[in-house]
Order: sequence, then structure tokens, then C-alpha cells
Amino acid sequence: MSLTGFPFYRNISVAVDGACIDKFEELKLRKTSKYIIYKLNDTKTQIVVDKSSTDSDYSTFLEDLPEEDCRWAVYDFAYSTADGERNKIVFISWSPDNAPVRSKMTYSSSKDALRRAFNGVGAEIQGTDYAEVSHEALLDKVLRK
Repeated sequence: MSLTGFPFYRNISVAVDGACIDKFEELKLRKTSKYIIYKLNDTKTQIVVDKSSTDSDYSTFLEDLPEEDCRWAVYDFAYSTADGERNKIVFISWSPDNAPVRSKMTYSSSKDALRRAFNGVGAEIQGTDYAEVSHEALLDKVLRK
């Protein structure tokens, strides 16, 4: 099924604001944030930083994901293995089931612009509900890599 006939679907080319990359590099290299949430600006032409936080409580991160709209996030995920403590940066595409279809389509078609801007992501996960981005789901994903 082609989506080009739908009035809300366009092959949108969005720019990634330089602050998005700067914040990611700070998280990766200097550990100044635990997570960063990104969104499209109001005109849907640029990806911008929505929020960053140093809070290491994973439930706080989940609370910052909107229940009815899409976002992207990077999370500095800490976990334990038999070899010791590890960290991986996880890229999360958040597209909840009850988000508007237009938003889902726009975020989906714009994801690669942001994802390609980040070097050093250890895992990627997509979530349509909180169970799919739970701490356990991320742990399962990073342990399988």
C-alpha cells in the first residue's frame, strides 16, 4: 500500500539542530546527562532538544515520554553482567499507539536524519507502549547484542 495518496504523508526532509548533536556528544563523552529527549519543532522542519536530565531513575525518564505524542530519546543505560558494570547508549523511537497518525508518520519518516547524526549508539529500540521501553525491555535488548 502506498502512502503517497494520503494528504498527511510527505517525504519530509528535516534538519537536525546542532544543539541535538552537541547534547548527544556531552552525554556520550562527558556524561553530563542521563538522557535526552528530542522532538520536531512546531513547523516540523527541524529536530530539536525537548529535554535533558541527569536523573538516573528510569521511571522519571518514562514519565517524560508523552502519552499521546511521539519523541526520540537517547538513554545512557547502565546494567550489570557477569563481567561487571556496563553502559550502552540506547536510541529510542517513541510512537505511542494513541498518538495522532500524522505525528507517527512524520516522526517515522524523520527518524533516520537524527539517528545518522549520532555516532556511538549501542542499541536501538522502538516503543509503542511503556512495556516496550521498560527497563527490562532495554536490558533484554542490550544483553542480546
